[in-house]
Amino acid sequence: MSGRGTAGWAARLRCAAALSITITVPAIAQTPAPSPPPANPPPDASQLDPSAPLDPMPGLEVEWPTLDTTEQTAPDQAVQSQAPTQDEGGNRKYSLQIDGLGSVGGSEDLLKAFRQQSALEADRKDAANAAQIARRSRADADLLEELLRSQGYYDADVEPRTESVGNMVRVVLEASPGEQYRFASVELPGLDAAGPEGTKLRDAFAVRAGDPVIAQDVIAGGLTLQTMLGELGFAGAKLGEQQVDVDHVTHLATLVLPVSPGPVARFGAIRVSGRPPFSAHHIWTIARFKAGQRFERSKIDDLRRALIATSLVSAAEVRVTPQNDGRTVDLDVRLEPAPSHTIAGELGYGTGEGARLEASWTDRNFFNPEGALTLRGIAGTSEQLLGVQFRRSNFLQRDQILNLQASAAHRKFDAYEARTIQIAGNIERQSNFIWQKKWTWTYGGEVLATDERGVFDISGIKDTRTFLIAALPLSLGYDGSDSLLDPTRGFRLSGRVSPEISFHGGRRTYSRVQFDASAYRPLSDRIVAAGRVRLGTILGAGVFDLAPSRRFYSGGGGSVRGYGYQRLGPKDMDGDPVGGRGLAEFALETRIRLKQFGGNFGIVPFFDGGSLTTEALPDFKDWHFAVGLGARYYSSFGPIRIDVGVPLNRQKGDGPIAVTVSLGQAF
Repeated sequence: MSGRGTAGWAARLRCAAALSITITVPAIAQTPAPSPPPANPPPDASQLDPSAPLDPMPGLEVEWPTLDTTEQTAPDQAVQSQAPTQDEGGNRKYSLQIDGLGSVGGSEDLLKAFRQQSALEADRKDAANAAQIARRSRADADLLEELLRSQGYYDADVEPRTESVGNMVRVVLEASPGEQYRFASVELPGLDAAGPEGTKLRDAFAVRAGDPVIAQDVIAGGLTLQTMLGELGFAGAKLGEQQVDVDHVTHLATLVLPVSPGPVARFGAIRVSGRPPFSAHHIWTIARFKAGQRFERSKIDDLRRALIATSLVSAAEVRVTPQNDGRTVDLDVRLEPAPSHTIAGELGYGTGEGARLEASWTDRNFFNPEGALTLRGIAGTSEQLLGVQFRRSNFLQRDQILNLQASAAHRKFDAYEARTIQIAGNIERQSNFIWQKKWTWTYGGEVLATDERGVFDISGIKDTRTFLIAALPLSLGYDGSDSLLDPTRGFRLSGRVSPEISFHGGRRTYSRVQFDASAYRPLSDRIVAAGRVRLGTILGAGVFDLAPSRRFYSGGGGSVRGYGYQRLGPKDMDGDPVGGRGLAEFALETRIRLKQFGGNFGIVPFFDGGSLTTEALPDFKDWHFAVGLGARYYSSFGPIRIDVGVPLNRQKGDGPIAVTVSLGQAF
């Protein structure tokens, strides 16, 4: 049955079960009457004049086939309509109506399948002549009969007719479904050999005695049974040819599907061939199973996807090879490498941040296996950076990543200017586009030496100080949304704690704590409501004891839109931001996809607010608000956004608008 449509499946059942009787009646021989001589016998060929003109040709024409001109206005009333208007070629527009399916269960799905294959539906926008309409009507009647049979209506009959309705033709397919056939018995011989798992396997084949004879249900049941056999360890299981017998007298059918489970298998060895970018040992690290564990087919599919997800493999083929009479299965993995080098770039702009260009070069298998080396640089109006990063994917276990990095950076914002050398390392579990993980985490450490100019006392006068800082950041996140870059439903939660020691004229110990939450709810198929909350605090040190780069700031494209980058909160005597310890922010927006241009563009009205104070706890009284409108282009790799915000609590130094251009939604 594999690879054949349900309509054809039902037709074969019908033909196999129907009894055909042909009676031949002999023809009665008759003696033909003698033909009279022709009235004008043809002239002798010798008397023909080759220069004589030809006789006129008789008229050749085909009349428009007679259409039923009865226009139905009520069940018991009919009126005669005028002859339909035709174009010069005799073509007319037509509509399609299907009657008689009220008693058919699941008729909506049946009609959907019909419209996808209908000849009348495919060309309905174009006018057609009577012969074309008649041909399409008969083809669609046959199609609808086959679809009804695929739903168990083996006595279905569909008759087409045409009616004139004004200047159009109405094509009516009158369906007589008849009685729906049902299964009298469903047998799976051989399933007892599966032992205790036989009950689960029988439940997987969802077709039961008394169910309608629906082709798609039988096909789906066979596929589900094959999948369940693979999940329960029967690696060599086979399904025989199913047999369906239909009785047109009782309107009942019997189904027999032989099953050969074979022995329960366990995973054996992994062998690698082709041009693998890493060894079989690393494949065992990626696999979600160990040697000796019971075979599960889904884990083979998972391994294939995981190998492709490394981005070092262009093609992965995993073949199951039975061993020990099928009780052990080895995996033959054939790999072809993908290009291991990547050059990437990113361009963005934000009010207060200015323009920012980031470029990187990566060799993803510089240290085999999966040891990526990245050289990274940033050139911007407010930030310049050079860095090197080592990243080992699937480190010690699946989905665990080791990061080591070193960088030298210069950042100059209104709030502070810093020249920083940093060395950091962490182990993390991140989400990705193939497996969007519910839980993510990071833990590690960093050490930085930074020379920073900012405000360090209540006088508001800027000064330059040098700090040596050590930190142990830890983060934990939960992602219940449906997309990484463009979520439409669900929620996200994340928390970050970073205990730190700062050395400058003594030692300061403090902790930076931040909590983020966001939620998404679809209001229609084109509108999504989204909201975000952020809370932060720094405990154990005063704001002026902290390096300016370690304080909290608010304002900008990823914060309170409408205000410039870091512009919201306390200011110094020059009107520049000082930073703070207590942070509270929220954002509300409505993401509206436009029908025009195929839904690739959208608008996003938003309302943001934030509060930043030098105290440890946020001040929920002194809020700054902004409203704005964003534009979105939904590309194949994620939305590109442009947000324009207007501050409602505009202060000295704040611009009338703030603009952000970036990749991905704001949150």
